[in-house]
Amino acid sequence: MKARFNEINSTEELDQLFQQSNETPVALFKHSLTCPISSGVYQEISNADADINLIIMQRARNVSNALAEKTDIRHESPQAIVIKDGKPVYHASHYDVTASDVEENLRS
Repeated sequence: MKARFNEINSTEELDQLFQQSNETPVALFKHSLTCPISSGVYQEISNADADINLIIMQRARNVSNALAEKTDIRHESPQAIVIKDGKPVYHASHYDVTASDVEENLRS
């Protein structure tokens, strides 16, 4: 596992990440502990050589809802979103999420 996961549990932490995205792109990953698809995609995203901000649906549904509202991207799980300058520059869900796509969008 190359990814460095940071679990996000509050909307305040989410707001800080949006501020941080003005300096450097930020990756977020919505994950469900009870979904077998999400478990498989979690393994895929674990291969990203990147900092991944993890939103676990069972623990932080309010954070997921706030992210959907801020980005105007409908909630799905699993779902990866990269934010740059406070705006989404990449999003994918389910098996469309790849470590390489996340890495590429964090670099650009």
